[in-house]
Amino acid sequence: MYVLNDKTIYMLSNYRIILCMINVVLYRPEKPLNTGNIMRTCMAIKAKLHIIGPLSFSLDEKQIKRSGLDYIEDLSMDYYENIEEFYIKNGNVDIYYVTRYSNKVYSNYDFSNPVKDYYFMFGRESTGIPHDILRKNPNKLLRIPMVSNCRSLNLSNCVAIICYEALRQQGYINLATQEEIKGEDFLNKEISYEI
Repeated sequence: MYVLNDKTIYMLSNYRIILCMINVVLYRPEKPLNTGNIMRTCMAIKAKLHIIGPLSFSLDEKQIKRSGLDYIEDLSMDYYENIEEFYIKNGNVDIYYVTRYSNKVYSNYDFSNPVKDYYFMFGRESTGIPHDILRKNPNKLLRIPMVSNCRSLNLSNCVAIICYEALRQQGYINLATQEEIKGEDFLNKEISYEI
């Protein structure tokens, strides 16, 4: 496990050392609103989005643009016609598969290495990741805990949960941990303007 303290985070951020890239891989997503929300999350955390087709909707649909807002213009994204193309173009990357069939909780994995690329694959809303892929990767399966009679969580929520756990372990390098658009002391300044 990599131990990051404030000094290490400051050095990594200021010296622009090549930091890890979180890669979100969507296997044949079915709902444009979920995909748009995931696009927005990926942009907000500087993650790269990989979408594996074929899709049942267009990436230009109004619903995607509505849920992704104007953030998706700055998104780093690749589209693949099928999973074989994804594996060919990405080579021998280390992929973690998020599934209800895992016995290991996502927070038990170590994602703290700030210079390693992490790939997290999420399956279709209706059927998940193909079971043959899961069987071939038993040590790379992640589970998000939930009550026993629940089959799944919303896909975009799952992406946020997993990605933010990796970012937490890395100390949120290069992410704002205070309000920067309106200013760190915005709430107090707002009061003085109202008086």
